Amino acid sequence: MNPNQALWEKGDFTRIAATMRESGEALVNAIGVTRGMTVLDLGCGDGTTALPAARLGAEVTGVDIAANLVQAGNRRAQEEGLTNIRFQQGDACDLDGLPDRSFDLVLSIFGAMFAPRPFDVARAMVRVTRPGGRIVMGNWLPNDPTLVAQILRISAAYSPPPPEGFVSPMTWGVEGNVTERFGAAGIPQDNISFARDSYGFRYPGPPAEFLEQFRRYYGPAMNAFEAAERNGRADDLLRELRTLFEEHNTARDGTSISAAFLRVTVKVPH
Repeated sequence: MNPNQALWEKGDFTRIAATMRESGEALVNAIGVTRGMTVLDLGCGDGTTALPAARLGAEVTGVDIAANLVQAGNRRAQEEGLTNIRFQQGDACDLDGLPDRSFDLVLSIFGAMFAPRPFDVARAMVRVTRPGGRIVMGNWLPNDPTLVAQILRISAAYSPPPPEGFVSPMTWGVEGNVTERFGAAGIPQDNISFARDSYGFRYPGPPAEFLEQFRRYYGPAMNAFEAAERNGRADDLLRELRTLFEEHNTARDGTSISAAFLRVTVKVPH
């Protein structure tokens, strides 16, 4: 199996996604999704941004590498009675089967950044966007002090070294890298803009309980805990992550944590 597919089919990311719905809806509203617009949500998970786009009347295609998340997305759409959205399995590195110049908006919020070949990802996104259309990415920021960047940093410290040739997904949070990748796909630098933004997680229980959701259902954290168990360091990892979650929680009741990200907007030339 594709290692990226195995990572995201591990556990059940829908448990984490359920805590991100409010921010997903706010982001879709902020980027100007309108009725009749054709939207591709790449690395869509179970629809945290795809479903809000469909509710606004866009014609939405959600693509994710994880079969369980595609099934969960189709189930959510069916439960809401949305007929203008479909979820399908696919790889952000080639988008095989999706026609050229077919989407007004290609959206990828913490999705395509995890695909292993970033230059191929940029080319694929540009290929399927119509001239005059947009690409919007949300990418976690490397070494940022907020939640997700720190979860990934801490998890990596307890995990085996990545295979040779591995490109960290966090490199998508560096403006120069983004410009270079889309430049190689034919996008002029002036057509790429950046903004720092934040994404919220809301969980009804305390931070330690929210952390348990990551430990049990979030692929990168699951892998880190498995490696830490083998090395007798699981207690250290748990302690480090628990401190992180507690320090970043701003709610008196339950858990409310914000994480910073880089919002990338690419205008595809006519």
